[in-house]
Amino acid sequence: MLEEIKNDVLEANLKLVSCGLVLFTWGNVSVFDEETGLVIIKPSGVPYESMCADDMVVVDLDGKKVEGRYKQSSDTPTHIELYKAFRGIRSVVHTHSKWASAWAQACRSIPALGTTHADNFFGDIPCTRKMTEEEIKNDYEKNTGLVIAETFAEKGIDPLDVSAVIVAGHGPFSWGVSSDKAVENAAVMEYSAEMAFISTRINPEAELQDALLKKHFLRKHGKDAYYGQRN
Repeated sequence: MLEEIKNDVLEANLKLVSCGLVLFTWGNVSVFDEETGLVIIKPSGVPYESMCADDMVVVDLDGKKVEGRYKQSSDTPTHIELYKAFRGIRSVVHTHSKWASAWAQACRSIPALGTTHADNFFGDIPCTRKMTEEEIKNDYEKNTGLVIAETFAEKGIDPLDVSAVIVAGHGPFSWGVSSDKAVENAAVMEYSAEMAFISTRINPEAELQDALLKKHFLRKHGKDAYYGQRN
């Protein structure tokens, strides 16, 4: 089973490249296996073009390496904290994609301004607070995950309704019920971030009607969804 998941994680990481979401080694995808309680993640600093499935690293929820010839991604503690905090997610993605990172550097949430955004995210993609000096100096990657979880708890956001975040001064994370969905959320977040920037330059007062936000999100998500094919 883990071998299948390693292939899944490899393919998801390569999709970051094909979607134009990463440069060099700036990104990672992980998958959480509920059956074993293990996380499979990209190795740290290994170029995408030379990676194979056997290079993926297996760790437990304490961050201890269980299997793999390489060191796990340095962002592994962040991924682990998200799996612990957000029930139902099975994959986490981190990139430094340009437009989403620009909003993170500006410490501004990505506003929901149109139906493209609303098709995937039920509201603004939040930006976290700035981390304290103590949080940065000690257990930085773990604290990044904790600050993300704190943001969703304080704002009352369901992480399955808005499956993305931008970390202040850092960049975007996304997640989903599968690696495909987590990567899709990363790609749509980047596209939406660019459109939001353009829209607010054209009209600083731009906003999306609440009725349109609900219509577009709920027609694709939830029990009454009707978008796409159903068996």
